[in-house]
Amino acid sequence: MTTTAITNIASLVTNDPSLGNGTPLGLIQDAAVVIEGDRIVWTGESSKAPATDNAVDADGRAVIPGFVDSHSHLLFAGDRTQEFNARMSGRPYSAGGIRTTVAATRAASDDELSANVARYLAEALRQGTTTFETKSGYGLTVEDEARALRIAARHTDEVTYLGAHVVPADYADDPAGYVDLVTGPMLNACAPHARWIDVFCEKGAFDGDQARAILTAGKASGLHPRVHANQLTYGPGVQLAVELDAASADHCTHLTDADVDALGQGGTVATLLPGAEFSTRAHWPDARRILDAGATVALSTDCNPGSSFTSSMPFCVALAVRDMGMTPDEALWSATAGGAAALRRTDVGRIAPGARADLVLLDAPSHVHLAYRPGVPLVSAVWQRGERAL
Repeated sequence: MTTTAITNIASLVTNDPSLGNGTPLGLIQDAAVVIEGDRIVWTGESSKAPATDNAVDADGRAVIPGFVDSHSHLLFAGDRTQEFNARMSGRPYSAGGIRTTVAATRAASDDELSANVARYLAEALRQGTTTFETKSGYGLTVEDEARALRIAARHTDEVTYLGAHVVPADYADDPAGYVDLVTGPMLNACAPHARWIDVFCEKGAFDGDQARAILTAGKASGLHPRVHANQLTYGPGVQLAVELDAASADHCTHLTDADVDALGQGGTVATLLPGAEFSTRAHWPDARRILDAGATVALSTDCNPGSSFTSSMPFCVALAVRDMGMTPDEALWSATAGGAAALRRTDVGRIAPGARADLVLLDAPSHVHLAYRPGVPLVSAVWQRGERAL
């Protein structure tokens, strides 16, 4: 295998305190990275870099780990422009929300859905995302949910079964029957194509008892839980996630002191999704409160056609710093190592020997510019699995 050194890096974020300045970001100044195959094999000061087959001069710019987007909904067709326009214009809108996307997704071909996923992933890659999770949830029949997961699995290993997104119209009068479908035939068809199981535990979707039944059935089928929790109001989602050892409780917008304590004491990552609050003018999650409790925080896009149609992790970093009480260092860590923790991965989200060679070269001397210069396309180059992808 050939080796490549990226040298003359002004500031290298390793996310390994033992490699750098002792902070969580493990910063190394005037640094270099050596890639062999699809792995990182060396990091350190640029002047001490070993000889390699190839060399890339970073020219005094910063290098960070590739972003890890641990929460997205990319298996869909159509968009909801009219809904967004009405919401932002203060006009009432009575179309079907998620159900509108369900209808469009069911009507789309496999090729159309796969092409959509590929397009959004390419868009995300241009903004530095090298690892992502995506969910089903816009099919809501056995056939359509299984189809969505089969398509998703062509694009990523991090696939989540979200049959429990909402109760579809044809089960409006029989939500218990839909839970039986989600935990029975639909789960049997979907489990072979997924790693995770998720549920929207929220008033108007699935209550605590229903969510527990769905997640427990998923665990029995070999899927690990994640939970859409406490987005719209206070509820049981966060504490249920911690109790069931879910990898993440996602949204965490409305938290009691008991919820915060549970996150601080458990192993469940609090995944915050500021794109959703931005796009709905909702209350911002209080990241500072969660961090101060000792919880692990991830940042993700929640890319979906209804409430957060963004694939930009840099945008979410800027929002977290501006409106959620995070420092630039915390926001970057949460968008990289935090996302890896939410996927229970140790091979991504960091730049250290043995890690996968996913790196982003910024057109800036420091990662702080991601929040300092919001909206500016700062991603200059991307390596994914050791290959120059951008």
